[in-house]
Amino acid sequence: MEEKTWIIWLVLLVASLVLESFSMQLFSIWFALGAAVALIACAFGAPTWLQIPLFIIVTAISLIATRPLVRRLQKNVQPSNADRFLGKVAIVLEEINNLKGTGQIRVDGQTWSARAADEGYIIPEGNSVETIEIKGNKMLVKLPPPPVSPAEQQDAV
Repeated sequence: MEEKTWIIWLVLLVASLVLESFSMQLFSIWFALGAAVALIACAFGAPTWLQIPLFIIVTAISLIATRPLVRRLQKNVQPSNADRFLGKVAIVLEEINNLKGTGQIRVDGQTWSARAADEGYIIPEGNSVETIEIKGNKMLVKLPPPPVSPAEQQDAV
């Protein structure tokens, strides 16, 4: 096992970096740092019984040292100008079907990929929808409430 431990550290390092690249939440970067130190120790001939504590200690220290900073940075997210599209009525250009991964809308002259906020809904092309949230590069939408007739408005008063 001693001679193959470098493979374990390399796999853990690459897996942590790949996971981090998908999440962008600084979730697994600490494991990558610990694996990198253990890999370097392995390259210099350190025994496995030393590599494992090095991995644990470096991971823990980097987590403790940087986590408060990361939390502060995540709270300071500035809203983008894309927020101006929220709460608006949009027209469905391509059927919105979450299972198929399809859907496109036009809101204020801009075309967005769209997904239904309610998983079970399929929203046909040509329908009006209300934009409610941006997730990544997708606009989450829902069907707008039905219009209220003048008689119903008077009944409410």
